[in-house]
Amino acid sequence: GVGKSSFSAQLAMGLAGMDQQVGLLDIDICGPSQPKMMGVEGEQVHQSSLGWSPVYPLDNLGVVSIGFLLNNADEAVIWRGPKKNGMIKQFLKDVYWGEELDYLVVDCPPGTSD
Repeated sequence: GVGKSSFSAQLAMGLAGMDQQVGLLDIDICGPSQPKMMGVEGEQVHQSSLGWSPVYPLDNLGVVSIGFLLNNADEAVIWRGPKKNGMIKQFLKDVYWGEELDYLVVDCPPGTSD
């Protein structure tokens, strides 16, 4: 790759380091890398009455990724079209980032992904 995920992770960490409330949304369904890059592999998102709760590697940095929903981190997710778009929409509308979010950094898939 060209470093989209690395850039997203560093941008999110940099913003969090400036005392901003930051969300990092990994919508690279085919190859989610943010759990590993942020040091939170093996964690899980939880559902509450407010929606999905992100995983927090820092108090002011929440991460949501399909990688948290997989049984095996090396498991391939081969979703296309409506199913993939549905998961992205669900991430966008059903995640509760807290009272206020200053920045939402979105790690997107390569342009060759549908």
